[in-house]
Amino acid sequence: MENAQKLEPNSPDTLLALGYYQYWVLGDYGLAKTTFGHVSKVFPGSSEPPKALAFIARREGHWDQSIAYFEQALTLDPRNVELLIDAARNYASVRQFPAALKLYDRVLDITPNNPDALAAKAVIYQAQGNLKEAAKMLVEVNAQTPSLSLFGTKINQLRLERNYGEAIRLEQARQAQFHFASEFAKACYQLGLAYTQRLAGDTAGAKLTAEQARKTLEPFYGNQPDSSGLAMILSGAYAGMGEKDSAIKLAERAIMLDPRAKDAGGGPVLEENLARIQAQFGENSRAISTLAQLLQTPYPGSPTPITPALLRLDPLWDPLRSDPAFQKLCEEKIDKR
Repeated sequence: MENAQKLEPNSPDTLLALGYYQYWVLGDYGLAKTTFGHVSKVFPGSSEPPKALAFIARREGHWDQSIAYFEQALTLDPRNVELLIDAARNYASVRQFPAALKLYDRVLDITPNNPDALAAKAVIYQAQGNLKEAAKMLVEVNAQTPSLSLFGTKINQLRLERNYGEAIRLEQARQAQFHFASEFAKACYQLGLAYTQRLAGDTAGAKLTAEQARKTLEPFYGNQPDSSGLAMILSGAYAGMGEKDSAIKLAERAIMLDPRAKDAGGGPVLEENLARIQAQFGENSRAISTLAQLLQTPYPGSPTPITPALLRLDPLWDPLRSDPAFQKLCEEKIDKR
C-alpha cells in the first residue's frame, strides 16, 4: 500500500487500499469511513466506496444503514454479481429472507447455476423451514461437487431431514476422494463428519474423527492464539471428542477475542457456537438464554442466523426440546419483510 501511495497516491485503487487497510488491519472504523467517504466524493460513479461503508456499518451493528449503502452500490452497479451476493447476505442477516431471495434470483439471471447463489437460496429455504424447496436446489450435489458451499448445504439438508446415513456416506466419500486445498480444510470437513456421526449415535466414531481434526487444528491455533475463528473451530473438535471443559473454555475465549461490541456481525456467530456446545453438554438454561438473545439479533450466522424453524428442525437442539422455554422460542415469529 505504501508503494502504491508513492506511485499513484490519488488513484482510486490506492485510496481504496488505504481505506481497507484502516478497516481490516488497523480496525479504525472512523478513519476508514472518512477515507471511503472521500473516495465516494472523488469518484461518485464507483460502487466500491458504498460497498465498503456497508461492510463497516454492518460490523458496527448499524444494519439499516448497511442496507442503504448496499442499495446505493447496487444502483451504481446493478449487474455486479459479487455485490449482489454481498447485499443478499446482508438481507439474510437481518432475516429479510424474501428480499435476499430476490437478489439471489438476479444473480442466477446473470450467471445461471452460480453455486454460491444456489447454496444460499437453499440455506434460506432451510431457515424458513421449507426443506422441500431446499432439497430441489441440491438434487445434483454429490461427493465430487467442487463447490464447498453447495456440498456443505447438502450435508446440512440431510441432517435437518435426519438422514444421517446418507450424510455420513457422502462425507466419507468426499474425505476419501476429494482433493482438499489444505490440511486445514480437510480438518474442517472431519469436524463436520464427527458432528454427523455423533447425531447418528456413533459416539466412538465421532471421537476418533474429531481427534484426527484436533491434531491438525491445534498447531494452527498455537501459531495464532488470538484468532477467534481458530478458537471457535478448535472448540468444535474438543466438543466432538467429548471434552466439555476444553470445548466451553475455547468457545468462551473466542467470544472474548471478538465480542459483539467489537464486531456486531461476527460476535453473535461465536455466541451461537457456544450455545451449540452448551446444549451438547447439558448446559440447557445457558444455551436457551443465548438462543433467546440471538433470535432478536441480526448477524450472518453459520450460514444463516438462528430462526424458530431451525430450532424446531435441527437435531443439534434436541437436548433442549423438553424445556418449555425452548419450546416458546420455537414458536416465535420473525420479520418476513
